[in-house]
Amino acid sequence: MTDNTPAPRKLEASDFETLNSIFLPHAMARQKETLDHNRRFVHYTSAENAIKIIHSKEIWLRSVRCMSDYTEVLHGYQFLRQFFNNQEHRTVFDETLEPCAAGIAAEALSMFDKWWMNIQFSTYICSISEHQESEDRHGRLSMWRAFGRPAARAAIVLNLPRQSAAVGLNLTLSPVAYFSYEQVEAELLSVISGVRKHCEFLKSVDRQTVLHAIFFMLMIAAVSLKHEGFHEEREWRLVYSPQLRPSAFLRKATETIDGIPQIIYKISLENRPTDNIVGVEIPELIERVIIGPSNYPIPIGEAFAVALQEAGMKDAASRVFASNIPLRT
Repeated sequence: MTDNTPAPRKLEASDFETLNSIFLPHAMARQKETLDHNRRFVHYTSAENAIKIIHSKEIWLRSVRCMSDYTEVLHGYQFLRQFFNNQEHRTVFDETLEPCAAGIAAEALSMFDKWWMNIQFSTYICSISEHQESEDRHGRLSMWRAFGRPAARAAIVLNLPRQSAAVGLNLTLSPVAYFSYEQVEAELLSVISGVRKHCEFLKSVDRQTVLHAIFFMLMIAAVSLKHEGFHEEREWRLVYSPQLRPSAFLRKATETIDGIPQIIYKISLENRPTDNIVGVEIPELIERVIIGPSNYPIPIGEAFAVALQEAGMKDAASRVFASNIPLRT
């Protein structure tokens, strides 16, 4: 008997874009909007940590189990379980994917279940936030309040490096979705609709690539869904999974943060053009630093200006601003 199944073809960059548009429609729409409008991001933290980032030329990624929101990852996972425990949804998911690749829906869900403990305990993230032009001078009050414990706070406003930088580092930049269950349900049904529409395309892609695309959709949903009460944060996440997609450019280390010893991964802010990692060095990555409400804005500002200058920023002093929001410190 002759096998008439066409041989998988070599995939182009546009094919991966199509895969992402099918399985990650919300994230892809948000990324396109960000790129189209040349949006900037911001990292709110303590002034102590912000100046360490500049001095060390490193950004740290922490385990999701050590983040401020104790429901990190579990929130998204519970919504996924609720969706797939609905027999009608599970049947539609299976039947829609079946013509594209036999048995692939069940295989992807089984793969996700097997990897769940690893995802839960071995996923590392760095949280950043969308930055608006109106916040250039004073920052965002709700974020200053969120970091109310340190004696001094700072916000590092970031230019978005080329998309290839995240790819070269084996990182995923994902927007957080502050969805209710109903919104998650609508998004997954939209994915199913997209699969139905692009079934012929998916048939032309090798099975393992489609399988990994489905698995990646489930993983990103688990690590990028957050309670809708946090929506003011406008958070995005740099996501690293060393067991799934190890990177030669991230360094594992043990550090003590707020008295808690923990494993972290460090991103070196160093361009590596041969590996498509560009736009990550401090003079091009950092657009400005905003000093949070503080009793010591002048000495803190001077310290940041010197640190930025030593990191290679020529107009360092003009990049440092002190927020004068009258917030009690």
